[in-house]
Amino acid sequence: MRSIRPSSAPRRRRGARRALAAVALASALALTATACSGSGDDNAGGPASASATADTGDGKIKIPDDIKNKLKEHGIDIDKWKNGAWKNWDKDDWLREANDFINPIIKGLWDPNRMRDANDPDKHKGVDDNDISGDQGVTDPTPDPVRAKAVRPTYHDSAATSGKVFFDSPEGTMVCSATVVEDPAHPGKSNLVWTAGHCVHAGKKGGWYRNIAFVPSYNDQGLTGTALAKATRPEIAPYGVWWGDGAQTSQQWIDQGGETGGDGASYDYAVIHVTPEQRNGGKSLEETVGSALPVNFDAPAVPKVSSITATGYPAAKPYDGSLLYQCADRPGRLSVDASAPTMYRIGCTMTGGASGGGWVETGADGKAALVSNTSIGPVSSGWLAGPRFGAVAKGVYEAVSKKFADQ
Repeated sequence: MRSIRPSSAPRRRRGARRALAAVALASALALTATACSGSGDDNAGGPASASATADTGDGKIKIPDDIKNKLKEHGIDIDKWKNGAWKNWDKDDWLREANDFINPIIKGLWDPNRMRDANDPDKHKGVDDNDISGDQGVTDPTPDPVRAKAVRPTYHDSAATSGKVFFDSPEGTMVCSATVVEDPAHPGKSNLVWTAGHCVHAGKKGGWYRNIAFVPSYNDQGLTGTALAKATRPEIAPYGVWWGDGAQTSQQWIDQGGETGGDGASYDYAVIHVTPEQRNGGKSLEETVGSALPVNFDAPAVPKVSSITATGYPAAKPYDGSLLYQCADRPGRLSVDASAPTMYRIGCTMTGGASGGGWVETGADGKAALVSNTSIGPVSSGWLAGPRFGAVAKGVYEAVSKKFADQ
């Protein structure tokens, strides 16, 4: 399933990376932009720091010259980025380190056609079911396939916290699934989204992907065929397009993550902080969609529940990424690395594109909580596996929450 990773390998510029993190990203710069004119690949809004912007009076945001100059000192030219520099995947410029996330809003970039054309990841291989290396002797028998069931539209009524993550990689436009989760720093007003690490960062052979955006309740009405092809942006994205202005994945994923074989899969998760592309009166993502899931970081190594439900937008054949699906199955264990935590595994026929989608467990108290996300699956499909959340996952989650706690 982890099949949407580019293969370019960047050379590190350690000094610039550290300086960039210190100068630009400590205040959640991650370059959010809130206004511009035009649309399409080559038109962008001006990125701006939340703590260093000025409203010009015409609804546009101006970046102070000193901020622009500081960014240029560390290799980030905002004007060049607006005019298409985000398309340049030169190895020296593909930011890699954990704090180097840069994602200026390019207003209108994710139009309905670009969303529909986001690639499914079936051109890469997943895990070979007959060669799962690193087994700790705790892998349970391969589960029987569970046929994914289409979620009934409207998706906002059936699965309000689910949506799609879109991003650009050296291979083109790509897509994953994701979940709105609670933010302990902003109860009831979360702007946090949970997805797979490989949906935001290429792992050991790459860096951060670009133009990362979240669309809650994508294709909310479940349109297909001609109706989907003619759908407007409000129909495709009824709750807006939300751009990542901060993100974090595990250091283990950055150091170990790979396209095939399960490398880094036990730590394949990420948290994105988002901001709306269009002004919406200051409403948070959670307020906009009406819900957010808590995250359980204490799930046991041996699953003790009768069922976990995985949700996502599978895009590889026989699916096309337009519709939301779910699988419910009793989880078992999967070990792909003797030195890493065991993963959860369920039977499920969902394919690439469902990566990053949430796995939800209903606890003894009757409340639902996120316990995993789709990470990998076999070449032939039939099952999915996701990381078990523990201390490392909690650290990723809390780091993003704390970074934006005062905003």
